[in-house]
Amino acid sequence: MVTAEINPPKHACPENIKRQAEFIACYVDALNITDCSTAVVRLSSIAAGFHILSCGVEPIIQMTCRDRNRIAMQSDLLGAYSLGIRNILCLSGDHQKFGNHPTAKNVYDLDSIQFIYYLNRLQTEKVFFSGEPIKEKEKVPHFFIGAVINPFADPREFQVIRLEKKIRAGAKFIQTQCIFDLEGFADFMEQAEWRGLLQKTYILAGVAPLKNYRVAQYMQNNVPGIVVPDKVINQLQRAAYPAQEGIAICVEQIKRIREMKGIQGIHIMAMGWVEAIPEIVSRAGLYPRQK
Repeated sequence: MVTAEINPPKHACPENIKRQAEFIACYVDALNITDCSTAVVRLSSIAAGFHILSCGVEPIIQMTCRDRNRIAMQSDLLGAYSLGIRNILCLSGDHQKFGNHPTAKNVYDLDSIQFIYYLNRLQTEKVFFSGEPIKEKEKVPHFFIGAVINPFADPREFQVIRLEKKIRAGAKFIQTQCIFDLEGFADFMEQAEWRGLLQKTYILAGVAPLKNYRVAQYMQNNVPGIVVPDKVINQLQRAAYPAQEGIAICVEQIKRIREMKGIQGIHIMAMGWVEAIPEIVSRAGLYPRQK
């Protein structure tokens, strides 16, 4: 499984996101649509998902707890399903202080684990989050429910426990934060295996191509839960062509990650560098994709 991630635009025109989706359509199995990532206002992830679905690309809609109470969540879920969307990634969401509306009020009526639990219960028991039965049983939405995990977030020793909680709540697939520290990630996966989690969900390891060493340093110093080894930063700093070196590093990471037990796929976070995705997928031996 190969997935990638794109941000909807900060305006109401869908043409650019459709062009991006069409550009990488044959290199991925599904495409994540972020939900106002970093708390910056963008086109609705549901609307963007509908647009790329019309291009023949399978969308994975991100939905955050930051901006919705449980009423709005369920309304959006029903609306998304009615538009043909079948994959939901449940997240807490970046705090609004990081975005372009820092004085906005957050919601967090539910956290991400509760969100997963209630969505899974809605599908299996055919009841709304409140417990009220859904009368039209044949019209109950059935999503493929996903969650995220950051193996290097503090406190690090609790992250495998959070993974287990999300799986128990009903997460059928997991996408990780960007992985640069492969040894640390291998240790995380060993802990997950010891807890018997690898057979209970599909884990997609997150990777990100780095254009230059400044990007790597910024992520190391400013993005919580990201560990970029000095070796990677030094490689980029010494490279004559940093962008190509960043792609080569990403390809090598994918090859090593795929050797780890329990990995079911790769999630590519290109961070505005969609043009790199075809080369990464091809050089990593993941092309062509099965239809």
